Amino acid sequence: MLAAALAVAIAVLVPVVLSKDDADPEPDEASDGPSSSEQVETDLGAVEEFPGLTRQHVAVGEEVDYPQSPPVGGDHAPYWLECGVYDEPVPEVSVVHDLEHGTVWLTYRPDDVDAAGVDQLAGQLPDNGILSPYDDQEAPVVITVWGRQLALTGPDDPRIALFVAEYGAGDTAPEPFASCHGGVDPSQLPPSGTTV
Repeated sequence: MLAAALAVAIAVLVPVVLSKDDADPEPDEASDGPSSSEQVETDLGAVEEFPGLTRQHVAVGEEVDYPQSPPVGGDHAPYWLECGVYDEPVPEVSVVHDLEHGTVWLTYRPDDVDAAGVDQLAGQLPDNGILSPYDDQEAPVVITVWGRQLALTGPDDPRIALFVAEYGAGDTAPEPFASCHGGVDPSQLPPSGTTV
């Protein structure tokens, strides 16, 4: 009788113990999920915010010394740039006016992003966006709207789409629905130092 009871207990307990081992792997074994560094690269936790930006028009041709590279807002030119993809650096004072209108500015270091990468970035640019090279930024790619900026690892960084979805409507901008459409081409801008 005791032997029969022991056999039943073993038959019941062994599968329960084995299934518990399969269901609760050690933390080191649970590597199917993203690591903490991968999580940083798939959310917007690294977006920097810059409150209290001024937004006065400066004299035509006047330069502004912005504390961020690329700038995220501040005083700016009275004219803005037309939306689109530029293969040369664009005047900061004009793009900041675009940011005031709710434009998304996507910039890249030309030494770090090849032609295929530029094409990839252009394909992710929203209609109300500007893409341009920017030599003096720390990250290979940076995405900016008025008062918000995110450094990116490159053209394939999944946070580009997340940033555009979160901020692309221009909600952080003082004039969110003014758009970059109707702006000027950089070749039509007056030279730096021109006065009115």
